[in-house]
Amino acid sequence: MNHVKHRDELPTEAFTETDMRLIWDKFAQRLTNQGKRLMATYMQMNDPKLEGTIIKLELPNQSTREEFLSGNNELLGYLRGKLHNHDITIEVIVNETTETKYAFTPIEKYEKLKSINPNLELLKKLFDLDV
Repeated sequence: MNHVKHRDELPTEAFTETDMRLIWDKFAQRLTNQGKRLMATYMQMNDPKLEGTIIKLELPNQSTREEFLSGNNELLGYLRGKLHNHDITIEVIVNETTETKYAFTPIEKYEKLKSINPNLELLKKLFDLDV
């Protein structure tokens, strides 16, 4: 007969942010080795912050958040087991200002470079260059 532990019987040992970060990074490396690079990338986008037993992770957009939350059960179980604390929860915060816009087409690359150095437009006109 299986014995199901009640919530009061589960361990709730104290741990530090450093302990949590070591286990977090170890799990991300494990995912990378298993070929689950997407979840590992989400875990490494920003450093997780610890507030009590709540781990806060900042992600750049809502879709990334949804992807992370759909695959975080294994991570949560791993953290709870290794840190001996079953009160741990993960809270994902969306901060769209951290989202980076990547330039793929030649025009997007030119606009990106022009935003860094406006003199590029002068050179383009001076030498009658195309993008």
